[in-house]
Amino acid sequence: MKEAIQRINEKIFPHNNTIASLNIIRTRGRVYKQIDFILPGQLGFSLLMAGVFGSSFLLFSLRQSLVLKRLRVTPANKSTIIFGEMLSRLFFHVIAFIIMVALGYYAFGFTLVNGLYTFLEMLIFSLFGLGIFMGTGFIISGVLQNESSISPVANTITLPQILLCGLFFPIESYPHWLQGFCNLLPLTFFVEGLRKIAFEGTHIWEMPKQLLGLLCWTIFIGFWSVRSFKWK
Repeated sequence: MKEAIQRINEKIFPHNNTIASLNIIRTRGRVYKQIDFILPGQLGFSLLMAGVFGSSFLLFSLRQSLVLKRLRVTPANKSTIIFGEMLSRLFFHVIAFIIMVALGYYAFGFTLVNGLYTFLEMLIFSLFGLGIFMGTGFIISGVLQNESSISPVANTITLPQILLCGLFFPIESYPHWLQGFCNLLPLTFFVEGLRKIAFEGTHIWEMPKQLLGLLCWTIFIGFWSVRSFKWK
């Protein structure tokens, strides 16, 4: 800009001192700390593992103990049972979420741009991720017939997301041909959304990409969790 102003001065106003002046004042912006990158990833990791493994073993044990078989004679349908199990475990996941965010904020200086309002938006946004991860666990428990197979299959599903979602390092560090796949993973939408809400102060409705991605995954996982549900 200084060079452009100088050229204008020399060309149009050769006898004047200057047409304009530029003064640069440096102000301190918001510091992006390491915890601001790490904590949303750890929240995604925690909810992913708890949702997938917890719900898969839960529903499998209910089916193996013939509890679901008894529930079959009641008016409750498949979607009601799955939704009820989600709600029953939602409280404990929310408590864990609150503890992790509070620890990061008070102990490590995690950034919550708008304080309590930012935290509440993160909490609401986390419900989308919880629904997807728990639904994935219900699908696993419905497809498999052997309890010993649950852990290997669940690890096969969760491990690629943990490595490719930008949890430990940015997705931009991956090869370009792999980044497209990484950006489609549900954990990627979830972690990116949490980072935008916490550090940038972005509202949920201002993230169409992340919100639409999680909604699509929620519908897809919800449909297949009901379809794969087995009474016995």
